[in-house]
Amino acid sequence: MTNFFIFSDVDIIQQIKLSCQIPDIIEAIATRKIIADSADKAGIKIEKGELQQSADNIRLNKKLIKSEDTWIWLQKHYLSLDEFKELARINLLSEKLANYLFAKQVEPFFFEHQLDYAASVTYEVVLDDEDLAWKLFYALQENKISFPEIARQYIQDPELRRVGGYCGIQHRSNFRPEIAAYVFAAHPPQILKPMITQEGIYLIWVEEIIQPQLNEPLRCKILGDLFSAWLKQQLEEVKILVQLEQ
Repeated sequence: MTNFFIFSDVDIIQQIKLSCQIPDIIEAIATRKIIADSADKAGIKIEKGELQQSADNIRLNKKLIKSEDTWIWLQKHYLSLDEFKELARINLLSEKLANYLFAKQVEPFFFEHQLDYAASVTYEVVLDDEDLAWKLFYALQENKISFPEIARQYIQDPELRRVGGYCGIQHRSNFRPEIAAYVFAAHPPQILKPMITQEGIYLIWVEEIIQPQLNEPLRCKILGDLFSAWLKQQLEEVKILVQLEQ
């Protein structure tokens, strides 16, 4: 067996085909063209300083602190310096186009969908015995037992048991619809009445309801979601012709 291989463009394209990645690659190419064409029609320009900042942002996200780190990363991904600049340019065009199209829509969208961005801090135990669930519920109401004690006794999963059934900060979409309605109507701290589902009987302690605020991270998320939905629509409307050499 040889100690090294030499791969051609044909070999790489063949492997992409055999890996069934062609549809994803085509969609990515089409997305890049849609962004470039739309930015051009909108008259969006990129200044030299902005391009450098975009390149610096890529390095920061990839944790490429030293110039040597950057060169190693470029070699790993078979990118030239010019191609790295093109990557930075496309990223910046995407950001500018998203702001051009949707920056003014973020705030109205947030207030229209404000309930979707509320979050809760909950603890839960899932039981398979309804009578037991009600017994524990009333015991909690009468302070005869604490939720952590219930978690230690009835949660099977070791990791979840160690944290007392803590489910973290979750949004409405993370819950089953029927459970979400009760969780976000709670007045924390509150233990909810047992809820019967196909997975079992849920006993949930709502520690906190976190009301949403339109801060910068959420603003960026909404902007990204609106832009992604727009790109998806554009992809559905465009006709794509592919010519691959056999």
